[in-house]
Amino acid sequence: MTITNTTRRRFLRNGAAGLALGVAAPAYLRAQNAPLKIGHLTPTTGFLGPLGEYAQMGIKLAVEQLNANGGAGGRQIELVMEDSVNPQTASTKAERMFERDQVDMIIGEISSASCLTISQVAARYNKCFVNTGGNSDSLRGQDCNRYMFHVETQNSMYVNAEGEFFRSGGMVDGKKWYTLTADYAFGHDLLAAAKAFLDTNGGELVGEDLVPTDATDFSSYLLKIRQAQPDVVALNLAGTQITNFFKQYGEFGLDFTLGGFGFDTVSAWAAGAQNFRGTWPNVWNHLVPNDASQAFVRAFTDAYGKPPENQAWGDYNAGLIMAKAVAEAGDASGDALVAYLESPEAQFDLMKNRKGYFRPSDHQLIQEIFAITALPAGEVKNQWDIFTTSDPLPGSDEPLERLAHSVTGGTCSL
Repeated sequence: MTITNTTRRRFLRNGAAGLALGVAAPAYLRAQNAPLKIGHLTPTTGFLGPLGEYAQMGIKLAVEQLNANGGAGGRQIELVMEDSVNPQTASTKAERMFERDQVDMIIGEISSASCLTISQVAARYNKCFVNTGGNSDSLRGQDCNRYMFHVETQNSMYVNAEGEFFRSGGMVDGKKWYTLTADYAFGHDLLAAAKAFLDTNGGELVGEDLVPTDATDFSSYLLKIRQAQPDVVALNLAGTQITNFFKQYGEFGLDFTLGGFGFDTVSAWAAGAQNFRGTWPNVWNHLVPNDASQAFVRAFTDAYGKPPENQAWGDYNAGLIMAKAVAEAGDASGDALVAYLESPEAQFDLMKNRKGYFRPSDHQLIQEIFAITALPAGEVKNQWDIFTTSDPLPGSDEPLERLAHSVTGGTCSL
């Protein structure tokens, strides 16, 4: 994909569709000269590090674009970025961002456990935290709070979408399933949602294993899968776990139907076309045929030499959403932003067919999602386009919230 610097400058100047309107500000707000300070926390080391790198690239591009268009409500944006490392460190760094750096909000994260600790700090300061990567249903349920919003899709939405794909192919009712699950909050929550779906739809769980997040050797699990002879192997893994599994699955010569309930395209790219297989749910991917989406892909590729991953999409859009919120609310305080984001007027162009909005009851961004399916190795033309993308889910004739229901995670009380 060849992109000129002129193309990128034009994108930064003109912005994504609707951006200029979204961040237009009243005159009295434009008169304010104080910068808008955004803290960005995400893991850039450990098994989630590859995703965190894309997250940082996404938010940096958003801020560059916004500042080229006048900032957020006339205020230039300053970005304070840190590696969140783990939940305890994430909490410490979030507090330091609010106290020392005087940030107006925090965007980011991938680990659901770290999302929880950051959100608790943000709530103490009455500041907004926008989760761009944590999937746990409990963050939208029993662990929700007034100041936390979720651009990332929750586990149950992914499970419902992927489950419908398998059910439509006759692979649920009466079929045997084997699951491998990352042994931390994200995986546990995803497994609970997957079990609920199988129980409701007649699937049989014949084996399940919890996998340590630092595991690199899957041979013992693959031997157990071979012995169980399931119809479907479903992964509730994360980060580099998925990449390592893909490579070893091919080496073992297993050919059971493969899929999962949570996925990031960086795992497919890292595994390579020769190892990637199956169908997976995806909040967004670089093949989505939307004009604004493809403009983003071109600008990102020009900036970084490769197409954006879905995590980059999340942090990029979180930046645009919060800039629009500051402009529309006329204020960057937590209470003012909450009031705006919960309002019916708060709808956002997410580079998809339909606009998204935050559900007031739990602050989940309600939006379309997709399914990606691995291409046969012989049909792959480059290292990035190794899968196909589905049409948006749910279908255009169905309510946007159709997949957004959960039987796990508890009840949110804001």
